[in-house]
Amino acid sequence: MNATEASSTLIEMISASWMSQVVCVAAELQIADLLAGGAKSAEDLARDTQCRPEPLRRLMRALASLGLCAEGGDGSFALTETGALLQTDATPSLRAWAIWWGRYRWPMWGELRERIRTGPRERQLTGGRDGDDPAAATVFNLAMVGLTRLAAAQVLRVYDFTTVGRLVDVGGGHGELLAVLLAAQPRLQGTLFDLPSAIAGAGAHLASAGVAERCELIAGSFFDSVPRGGDVYLLKSILHSWSDERSRVILDNCRTAMPSGARLLLVERVMPDRMSGRADERSVARSDLHMLVGSGGRERTQTDFRTLLAASRFEATRFIPAGPDFWVIEAVADPRALSGPSG
Repeated sequence: MNATEASSTLIEMISASWMSQVVCVAAELQIADLLAGGAKSAEDLARDTQCRPEPLRRLMRALASLGLCAEGGDGSFALTETGALLQTDATPSLRAWAIWWGRYRWPMWGELRERIRTGPRERQLTGGRDGDDPAAATVFNLAMVGLTRLAAAQVLRVYDFTTVGRLVDVGGGHGELLAVLLAAQPRLQGTLFDLPSAIAGAGAHLASAGVAERCELIAGSFFDSVPRGGDVYLLKSILHSWSDERSRVILDNCRTAMPSGARLLLVERVMPDRMSGRADERSVARSDLHMLVGSGGRERTQTDFRTLLAASRFEATRFIPAGPDFWVIEAVADPRALSGPSG
């Protein structure tokens, strides 16, 4: 790469934040929903969104430059396959994630230098779901549905759930991952456990998936306790939101609730031991800093996970790659550990 190419690459990195805001605004204005029926002019879209035509045309051309819509010779704009993922009812829909990232998490990235200087700020125990802000909690839970739908098929592909009787999804939001597993395994029973703000929207979501009759809904905080009696305890993208100290509380509560022979499954990103500049490493690096500026958590290496699990008397038995971003980490109660809570 010569100096000109290197400069262009760096400038694109420095300026990349404009893309987050363009996509976020398009999601908030429901541009993809408005284009679902066919191409429209900027004037039509301006009328539908109550915006001024000329600024909206400039937004649409920016979306076209990103490949989220296509600009026709007559000045109209049509939705592309990628842009269709911003529709509210897309499968999966990334509309809520675009709004969550571009609106609710955007200000936090301005604090990155301070977080690096002083570390993450003290965080309230809201379970990672912005429980004190109902609007934020709604957007967050919908965002997690969209992202989880992308990961669910991969989890099902790499892990055998055929022998599981009851699966407890700890911090499972609206239950998207659990719904996929229940649909694939007709004899599986589920328990969905999360804060009341998440459970409130879970019933309708599970009913739409046709699995509500096989899923028990329990509201609560995983910092207090976890429902007992499961064969498998599943935590997707939970521990990365919390420090080691807080994560140990969650794991201790799972360990207390688990009967003999039960398994623990973590669906998490795994940080490589050494960054080598590969494109696939950027996702976990971005998420790691996102946790630093937002929740105060972190992404962890395999060694970190083994150490964290051992502190709560678990033994990691398998690390299974599940697609480009996530791993399934299987653990069992460490048979060498003494009974009683971890210290």
